Amino acid sequence: MSANKTILTAAAAFAGIFAFLRWYPAFGGMPSRSDRAAYRRRNPQFDGKQFRYPEKWELDSGCKDIRVSEKRTVPRDALPVSQPDFRENDGLRVTWFGHSGVLLQAGGKNVLIDPMFSERCFPLQWLGPKRFSHPSVQPHELPEIEILLLTHDHHDHLDPQTIRALDSKVRHYVVPLGTETHLLRWGIAPEKICRMAWWEECTLGGVQIACCPTRHFSGRRLIDQNRTQWCGYVLRLGRRQIFVSGDGGFGGHFAEIRRRFGKMELALMECGQYNRRWHFGHLFPEESVKAAEILGAKCAMPVHWGAFVLSDHAWDDPPERFVRAAEACGLMTLTPYLCETVSVEEAAMHQIRWWREYQ
Repeated sequence: MSANKTILTAAAAFAGIFAFLRWYPAFGGMPSRSDRAAYRRRNPQFDGKQFRYPEKWELDSGCKDIRVSEKRTVPRDALPVSQPDFRENDGLRVTWFGHSGVLLQAGGKNVLIDPMFSERCFPLQWLGPKRFSHPSVQPHELPEIEILLLTHDHHDHLDPQTIRALDSKVRHYVVPLGTETHLLRWGIAPEKICRMAWWEECTLGGVQIACCPTRHFSGRRLIDQNRTQWCGYVLRLGRRQIFVSGDGGFGGHFAEIRRRFGKMELALMECGQYNRRWHFGHLFPEESVKAAEILGAKCAMPVHWGAFVLSDHAWDDPPERFVRAAEACGLMTLTPYLCETVSVEEAAMHQIRWWREYQ
């Protein structure tokens, strides 16, 4: 093959890959120029092209990645999965579906966070990490959802198949800036979407929501890194204040959130998919506990584990390290079985370290 043909072939292949990344629907949309101008007005950490975490909050927690489990990244055993109970009840109830998917129920309101029910967390369902635990319910079996919260646009948190399957049940979507472009690409009605910048607040269906910074990154394809915002949330659901960490490393934003909003009754803390290379964007389990302490959390629950391992740690290393650190500082934890519905007020009854019984 001549040099010219080689160059043409390489150019055609590059163009094909670019077109696939740009237009394949599962990758979602991309913010327009007018979108970016609006983001810049609403979030000073957006420079017109990318979002950035404030340098003044870049802190070292002092925690090290000291692994305690020698199990495999994928469990040998089938993990126990419960049957959830979505009936209305008094108090604050939590159902964890694995990874970061959580349903909160209180005062007749259902708030769903980062649902991911697909077999693989990748746009192509024959590629990418395959889940090792499966929810006992499917999207159509969930109750009506007042608010569906999304923390960022990574594939393990934002799944088009799950979003489409749930849409008929969802009244409001709350998303960080830019994430709305993906939902719009997938046919979600724009009037159902509320996009938020860091520190903005809104009330939907009687639920108060504040969008908070995290130390993370975003992007669904190689050509769109950090063009959408990532976030956590503070929710006021009934009389209770709940923190949703989203993904992100340790930093000064936790203290600022505590200063602005006060103590939390429940903190859903990222705990999993960590290693030294990713430490800027993911918490070690001991840091998850330290952050929950800073937030003044009455009870903390580790999420971002139990369905996929996207890093190199053992599948049960996250919860084991989390509860050891929490016990050392006297922090109450909530560690339900997969799909088990539990009452936060009865957290002391849900202290079974069930992962220790499985290989």
